[in-house]
Amino acid sequence: MKLRRLAGAAALVILGAAALAGVALLWPYSGFREPVTIQIHRGAGTREIGRQLAEHRVIRHELQFLVARALRRSAVLQAGEYKFERPATVVDVYDRIVRGDVVRYQVRVPEGSNMFDIAEIAGRLGIITAEQFLETARDPSMIRDLAPNAPSLEGYLFPSTYYITRDTTAQELCRRMTGQFRQVWTGLNAKDDLHETVTLASLVEKETGVPEERALVSAVFHNRLKMGYLLQCDPTTIYAALLAGVYRGQIYQSDLDRASPYNTYRSPGLPPGPIANPGRDALAATLNPAETDYVYFVAKPDGSGAHVFSRTLEDHNRAVAQYRRGTREEARQNGIR
Repeated sequence: MKLRRLAGAAALVILGAAALAGVALLWPYSGFREPVTIQIHRGAGTREIGRQLAEHRVIRHELQFLVARALRRSAVLQAGEYKFERPATVVDVYDRIVRGDVVRYQVRVPEGSNMFDIAEIAGRLGIITAEQFLETARDPSMIRDLAPNAPSLEGYLFPSTYYITRDTTAQELCRRMTGQFRQVWTGLNAKDDLHETVTLASLVEKETGVPEERALVSAVFHNRLKMGYLLQCDPTTIYAALLAGVYRGQIYQSDLDRASPYNTYRSPGLPPGPIANPGRDALAATLNPAETDYVYFVAKPDGSGAHVFSRTLEDHNRAVAQYRRGTREEARQNGIR
């Protein structure tokens, strides 16, 4: 009789302890004062994860995480970087790791960025190095099925905002960017040659920041190509210098004289590939140029980013002279000689 009473008491204690443990999983807790970031590595076991969480005072004890695991054995715990900023229950913490609710970092790629720009943007996060990104971007295999003549992924790294995690590789980021390009290109329903279109669109993108001018700039380049004129596009000269590793922040005569297929002051026709990554509007403007016989353009001296378009060399020379007078006057007003 006495043994039965002892057994019953023990059972009540065990049930009470289990109930208390279950309730404890539902109590919000945070033993930290500042936000805590934890990196859960691939292959980490439940006990290791629980120990990390307890050491950083996200949960009270690693055993709580083991209990949560016992209640949901079929769930898959996701590796990655997790940030905890406020009190949470053990169940909430467990659910976050099952969902893979990891820290995501923003990579914002503006229209007209080239692969060197993107490498610098991504490199600032300390996840993918600039060298790793450029090594991947120089390999055109990801886009070869669409553009077999592409010398690199330049032009196909679609400008947009991407979110990466601590585990994202350069290959994964480039694959997402080229995947976004594929979607946009498909949406344009284009019949024109893809690589030539993207190459020309990159010139259009780099030559003007005024949206209303894109179709006009496109028309000028189309007209010059038809007439056999050199494109004489400054951004291509800059890109040739970038590829040679000698760009000095502005164009020098040596850059204009450089023997490079990307230097359209010397090489006829389009360069062998894009010089930047155009957005959808630049691609659309390239596919649908304005109906005009303009063959020249030069920047307006007012700093607006807009251009003066001309049909004849005489008109163009006048516009160039006006631009030079305007820039000299601006320099004089700013005290620059």
